[in-house]
Amino acid sequence: MEDRVRVVLGVSGGIAAYKACELLRRFVESGHDVRVVPTESALHFVGEATWSALSGQPVSTRVWESVHEVPHVRIGQEADLVVVAPATADLLAKAAHGLADDLLTNTLLTARCPVLFAPAMHTEMWEHPATRENVATLRRRGCLVIEPAVGRLTGVDTGKGRLPDPGEIFALSRRVLARGAAAMPQADLAGRHVLVSAGGTREPLDPVRYLGNRSSGKQGYALARTAAARGARVTLVAANAALPDPAGVDVVPVGTAVQLREAMLRAAPQADAVVMAAAVADFRPSVYLAGKIKKQDGQEPQPITLVRNPDILAELSTGRAKGGQVVVGFAAETDDVLANGRAKLARKGCDLLVVNEVGERKTFGSEENEALVLGADGSETPVPYGPKEALADTVWDLVQQRFRQLPHSD
Repeated sequence: MEDRVRVVLGVSGGIAAYKACELLRRFVESGHDVRVVPTESALHFVGEATWSALSGQPVSTRVWESVHEVPHVRIGQEADLVVVAPATADLLAKAAHGLADDLLTNTLLTARCPVLFAPAMHTEMWEHPATRENVATLRRRGCLVIEPAVGRLTGVDTGKGRLPDPGEIFALSRRVLARGAAAMPQADLAGRHVLVSAGGTREPLDPVRYLGNRSSGKQGYALARTAAARGARVTLVAANAALPDPAGVDVVPVGTAVQLREAMLRAAPQADAVVMAAAVADFRPSVYLAGKIKKQDGQEPQPITLVRNPDILAELSTGRAKGGQVVVGFAAETDDVLANGRAKLARKGCDLLVVNEVGERKTFGSEENEALVLGADGSETPVPYGPKEALADTVWDLVQQRFRQLPHSD
């Protein structure tokens, strides 16, 4: 019987501590051995009995309990992953400066595994120069400090600083664990800004109808989540994807191809890599009708005239504003996959093209994917049928290879 993966869940004293109960439940139900290490302040929000009951493990905040087991050393040494959620400004400051005045901060100093911080605090605290410097220090040392979400905070305040969805923190943690030793000592995409598009555009015909496609956005979201797990700063332009925001990812919602183009061109100049995973409608109705088209008895509907949408991938490839930027496209094909993929790669001018065969029961909406990644250098990288996260890792591996061949542009 294999040893269970050992996770330390650190909880610091913020109102979002109650959300860590859901994160703990997900770890435990997935078979992980979880030790909760709260701060004294965290116990003001969620009591020791709750953490102990949910984890099945003893809970302590102090280094003086069970001294013969040397918990302030052993817990960190034996962990496969340390997740601190929520991570307050105070906790981030202590971690950045190596302070060790309780069991959690001692654990952080002794951990030799990946460490993930999920910050939660008011916007002003997150944006304060002291916090930004502490975050930069932790990231430079190889810790994964994800970006907080935007939304309702305590009281009537709204802004950036909300703890990301616990389910998405869990998904991100699993990506970090899946990479294992590859995630240490530093995430390989740390310091990079990547731009990803996902979902499918919808082109309105009238107030209730649109032209669209079957894309769920799951592959693009897997690319965004995996990049975040590898340390990148991620901007995700999401077209009509009914999915929760990936933890640590800045999400820009859009609807139409024109809106997608505007968002991508606005963000692309600052990105080291651009991945166009969204399914963009090739055409849109030439006229938008302000009223719903009515069905007339005995009459056929009027023909719908279509016009071309902009070729966003080609525009991104040819108009790169950043030296050394890597551009990745996706090609959904129904026949002659390799031939059509090679032709599209040459036509679009991107560095990599992910080609997959699609259909009613293939790729769209599925949790799995199978693809062939074509390179402008003539390379072909087959990705066997499996989770979309596996394809995402392959794409980022290939992007990282190209980064190593090019100067790093700040």
